[in-house]
Amino acid sequence: MGMAKKGPKFAAMKKLYEQLNPSKKDLDKDKLPHNLPNVPSALFFKYNTALGPPYRVIVDTNFINFSIQNKVDLEKGMMDCLYAKCTPCITDCVMAELEKLGQKYRVALRIAKDPRFERLPCTHKGTYADDCIVDRVTQIRCGQHNTCDRDLKRRICKIPGVPIMFITMHRYSIERLPEAAIGGAPRI
Repeated sequence: MGMAKKGPKFAAMKKLYEQLNPSKKDLDKDKLPHNLPNVPSALFFKYNTALGPPYRVIVDTNFINFSIQNKVDLEKGMMDCLYAKCTPCITDCVMAELEKLGQKYRVALRIAKDPRFERLPCTHKGTYADDCIVDRVTQIRCGQHNTCDRDLKRRICKIPGVPIMFITMHRYSIERLPEAAIGGAPRI
């Protein structure tokens, strides 16, 4: 029985590679790109540790409509999912979108005008709610977002530290919140 052959060590191969390719060296600090996004210090991997009760939750048009279809009370469903006090927030753009949709969505508009909802004023032009919500979530990462819209969910998933609440099996579930599992926090 023969002995297995051993190859060169990693450090020896790295030095050999650097000698063969002298033009490829590490970037100095002054050569690094300057347009790196500022990431808050509260982010731990993809979780935001600055989130805590009472939660401020930004509500989307589709989320209100699907809550009505699934017969789930918004505030009670949020509190059941997060086990904490929740304040639903709605932007002016979402209200304008509900008003534009007309008679078919009058129940959703009545729910959105509830005094328990906090109104968030918009200063930009136009009433496209998805762009407004993405801008607001990008600027302030201290809230959560509720949506059932796939495109908006994809856009918000690219922003680190923003948990997303959605509807599954006639109740609310949340993703990307450290202590929460699907359907609420784990029970002891």
